[in-house]
Amino acid sequence: MMPALSSRIPFSSLGEKEILALAIAAEEEDGRIYRTYAERLATDYPRSAAMFDAMAQEEDEHRRRLIEHFRARFGETIPLIRRADVAGFYRRRPVWLVANLSLERIRGEAASMESEARNFYEKAASRTSDAATRKLLGDLAVAEGEHLATADRLEAELLPQGAREEEAAAEHRRFLLTYVQPGLAGLMDGSVSTLAPIFAAAFATHDTWQTFLVGLAAAIGAGISMGFTEAASDDGALTGRGSPLKRGIASGVMTAAGGLGHALPYLVPHFWTATSIAIVIVFIELWTIAWIQKRYMDTSFWRAALQVVLGGSLVFAAGILIGSA
Repeated sequence: MMPALSSRIPFSSLGEKEILALAIAAEEEDGRIYRTYAERLATDYPRSAAMFDAMAQEEDEHRRRLIEHFRARFGETIPLIRRADVAGFYRRRPVWLVANLSLERIRGEAASMESEARNFYEKAASRTSDAATRKLLGDLAVAEGEHLATADRLEAELLPQGAREEEAAAEHRRFLLTYVQPGLAGLMDGSVSTLAPIFAAAFATHDTWQTFLVGLAAAIGAGISMGFTEAASDDGALTGRGSPLKRGIASGVMTAAGGLGHALPYLVPHFWTATSIAIVIVFIELWTIAWIQKRYMDTSFWRAALQVVLGGSLVFAAGILIGSA
């Protein structure tokens, strides 16, 4: 058996004292998670932050009731038992893993937390013989089940329709500025700027492998360059464009993908077959970029097509002419 697994305590072996201590630690952790959500959302989504603050206060009340009951039965010293110490016990994902989730995903995480907590209290209540402890754990199971309704009530109170629409618009705007805009710029740069070197190499050498290597180098080089340029452009604090790391990754990955799209066909050994496939892919890439501009950037489709397709076609033609010279 793996050491990490063998060192965990089976839930079935816990006594009532340990179960109460575990519940206290779990409620404390959940309250801290909700407050972290509130802090994370406070700047852009103040009403949702207020909702999570209210939920944290309810977790604090649960913890207070558990501590009072523990002191009455077992005294002042509460043993340190955490979720990670108990085999089969539900675990919360580290906050740093969920800190960058969307607003809706964070709300979904909160709903999952309440459901898991309810299941824990139901199991814990079934394993206790003391009437007062069983009643407390049963009441908390009911309370956790009602938290979903409480969350809906708090959302209705703190997030009226207008505020919810305002937060949804802010979320959409942040998504556009952090991912779509840098990714689209990268895709355009990778798709268009690599056309000339790839097709120049193709028509100059008629060697598919050498052309592929040129395309691979151009795509990766452009991706690294665009990624670092985007990440270094600003820290997002004043512009509201989000994390520079996220923007840099989005831009760099999409730039490389745009270049690799028409480099990969040259893995086909037959020159004209590879070139025909590459031309079809270029056509699809350019029109896809035009569609993305229309879909996410509110740009007229024909204006986007004129900018992207015409510009890409000129670069494509320049590469062929230079390679054929």
